[in-house]
Amino acid sequence: MKTRFFLCLFLLSLSCFSQNTALKTATVAIYNANYTMDFDAIAELTYPKIYEAQGKPAFVTKLDNDYLNDEFRMRIQMESSVFSYSDIKKIDGKTFCVVTYKNPARVFFEKKVAAAEATAKAATLKEHYRANEVLFEPKRNSFNVKRISKLVAILDETTKGQWRFINFDDPSQRTAFETLFGADVKKELGL
Repeated sequence: MKTRFFLCLFLLSLSCFSQNTALKTATVAIYNANYTMDFDAIAELTYPKIYEAQGKPAFVTKLDNDYLNDEFRMRIQMESSVFSYSDIKKIDGKTFCVVTYKNPARVFFEKKVAAAEATAKAATLKEHYRANEVLFEPKRNSFNVKRISKLVAILDETTKGQWRFINFDDPSQRTAFETLFGADVKKELGL
């Protein structure tokens, strides 16, 4: 009897360890893809229902435009980060985990930003990126965006048993999360 109990406990521990290892590996992969601007890899690691309606190619184009467009260029500043993981929760047959990490970015504007415009642009960037602080650097014509990012990791039937992510830095993905899962799941995850 004790042998069965310890065997079950061992198998459960092994399963949890395997799930945590896969989550940590996928988290590093999506972070690296964002850092190197590998938009195809980001799309592969994104929760599929995020781009289901528009299609993966349109999603990749949107990501490219988020990082580089006629108005600005955005770059993540830290080559690696330290990730903090919430408890893994099962809600309505889906498995969730919230990943939090420091993720400063620099936003370079193509046209010279006048001092009078800097405050308004900083406020816009602060709201868009949910940043703690946005500092204007006139000599670089850029803004240093200090933020704590959140990814919601999801494992369900649509991800084929793999961890996939919703990026809460992206306003459209935050909105999609609420549409897909509702306020109850958001509350349960502390978002």
